[in-house]
Amino acid sequence: MGQKAAVIDMGTNTFHLLMVELDGDGFRTVYKEKIPVKLGEGGISHQVILPEAKRRAFHTLTHFSNLISGENIRHVAAFATSAVRNATNGASFVQEVWDKLGIDVDVIDGNREAELIYKGIRLSGSLTKETTLMMDIGGGSVEFIIGNEDRVFWKQSFEIGGQRMLDQFHAHDPIAPGEMARLYGFLQEKLTPLTQAIANHKPQRLVGASGTFDTLTDIYLARQTDYKFTRQSTYSIPVTSFQDIASQLVSLNKMARLQIKGMIPMRVDMIVVASCLIRHVLKMVETDFLYCSTYSLKEGAIAELLQLAAQSNPPQFARPA
Repeated sequence: MGQKAAVIDMGTNTFHLLMVELDGDGFRTVYKEKIPVKLGEGGISHQVILPEAKRRAFHTLTHFSNLISGENIRHVAAFATSAVRNATNGASFVQEVWDKLGIDVDVIDGNREAELIYKGIRLSGSLTKETTLMMDIGGGSVEFIIGNEDRVFWKQSFEIGGQRMLDQFHAHDPIAPGEMARLYGFLQEKLTPLTQAIANHKPQRLVGASGTFDTLTDIYLARQTDYKFTRQSTYSIPVTSFQDIASQLVSLNKMARLQIKGMIPMRVDMIVVASCLIRHVLKMVETDFLYCSTYSLKEGAIAELLQLAAQSNPPQFARPA
């Protein structure tokens, strides 16, 4: 039997648990779960984790801890991202998680987050020798990486995640034309470094990781009367099909969006502003397909563990110096 490990990704919107068994240079998923904790709800724009959000977080982390204990897993890596790293009470929240649950949470910066996302996307098999723009739309931040299957050329994290855009630009339902116009203007300003990086490196492909891209894949496959395969970790959506889906998403209210086949309820709010962000990026990257990786940060942590496992026995998670 191989060595088991667990990764907890404490995102701004969703908490993920991935439990795996290492198998040589690969891994087998023992169990995975995602829960819409909405840690940043109501507080992210004020740089605070609200009491109700904290209550949801502890309820979910207790559940995850019980599952990990049930599998007798001792190698656990827990990561917290934008909502925690920017909250004035983030450090006390992390300390409370350790005191109550014994989970050592690594609050990572945007650069480290982008690094793990890249490693996860690479592990999925979504990359080639061609220069590719990768993106992961979180609730608090959005990570962009330009690189290929061999290395990273450029990466940057922007604190403009789905919850932040939702709070600032999506007051009406469906989103008002004026709100969309202000959102596009905001993105044009905030993503100036990305615009320059794209001009410098000229990526020919676009890969989106997890979250919104999982939902877009589900919607697209439902339209094709198709479905996902358990072991498949990368999918493709024609850009023309994405644009059709995005046009539908921005024109409908929440109740109507929930009726779209393939819609994941936990994504129904943020998917509108996230789709606008993808549209903005597609204006800068000429490609016929939007590639979607089901692997992201948590699989990036597994990729690092696999590398460590080849060097030590038993393997140990180690934080970078």
